[in-house]
Amino acid sequence: MKASPVLTSADLRDFQSFPVRLHPRDLYVPLPAPVIARHSKTASLYVVRDGTGHVVGRTSTYRYGTCQLFGHTEFTDDDAVFAALMDVVTQEAEGRPLFGPVALLPNQTGGVITSGFESRGFVDSAWNPAYYPAMYERHGFTRRFEADTWAIDVPGSAGAYQFDDSRIAAEQLVIRHGTRRGLHHQLPILRSMLNASFAQLGYYTEISAAQLAEQTDGLAFLLDEGLLVWLERAGRPVAFVVAVPDISEFLMRTGGKLGLLDQVRLLATRSRYRRDAVLVIKGVIPEAQGQGYMTLLSREVHRHLEASGYRTLRSTFVERSNTASAASYRRAGGRPLHGYTFYERGAA
Repeated sequence: MKASPVLTSADLRDFQSFPVRLHPRDLYVPLPAPVIARHSKTASLYVVRDGTGHVVGRTSTYRYGTCQLFGHTEFTDDDAVFAALMDVVTQEAEGRPLFGPVALLPNQTGGVITSGFESRGFVDSAWNPAYYPAMYERHGFTRRFEADTWAIDVPGSAGAYQFDDSRIAAEQLVIRHGTRRGLHHQLPILRSMLNASFAQLGYYTEISAAQLAEQTDGLAFLLDEGLLVWLERAGRPVAFVVAVPDISEFLMRTGGKLGLLDQVRLLATRSRYRRDAVLVIKGVIPEAQGQGYMTLLSREVHRHLEASGYRTLRSTFVERSNTASAASYRRAGGRPLHGYTFYERGAA
């Protein structure tokens, strides 16, 4: 078998639809088609076809720094298919080590789940069958940045986050909320905190203004303004939380399609997707860490979740070495949902 480049619009449709055909519709959440279309302008996309022309595997390649990144990687339980995908990634690498799966960068989306296969995926996170990690490891890949996703039952969770409110005036603390109309102007504030907060993490790659704008494209019309919050201390932004209504079930139903008509339907039924939420990212700038500011913002977010009738808050992956974040979820009765990892393989 051999991987072939995606060259035509028909190839791209096959690339997009393959995992929807491969995985259970009630577990796998496809990347929205517009996101893949944008990625195709930057990354190289490949598919593997069987003897009848049906797609049985797909991947993408993208060069960043000293590593060869690969992503969008889906495959049948067939070593020959996986080998064909990794052959093309290795050829593109030209001797560089391989790292993935990511789309397009590790801090955007990607990864492989290693447990919790019976629990559905959700937006900005991965779902795959149990044979995926075994396949990677059988072909010489090793785990990096092992982590977990988390789930918290919302009712009563705000009470877990205790903060001394007398500090609010004493430290000149102000909680700000994102707004639909003002999101464009608020993104630079979030980006400055995001890059500062995560710079020390091994998997993190700095996000440019253009990348953040692309990642949040379309967020404004779905935004629940009580779920995007940041904290200012004496006028300076020091901590933030970004959570969004979980539209996973909508994407499952449409197979990842998000054309104009689909967007209209989503907008018209968005109240239906205010039952579950996804915590996409949170952080505190280094000089303000360890001072309880994330507790204050977590209380704010959970109070809003409770008041708005949400049932569950799911979180994207948290590295197991990040004990503070894990403890924050456990404090509110949270539980690990999926084991999570990335994979690397040394230079050929």
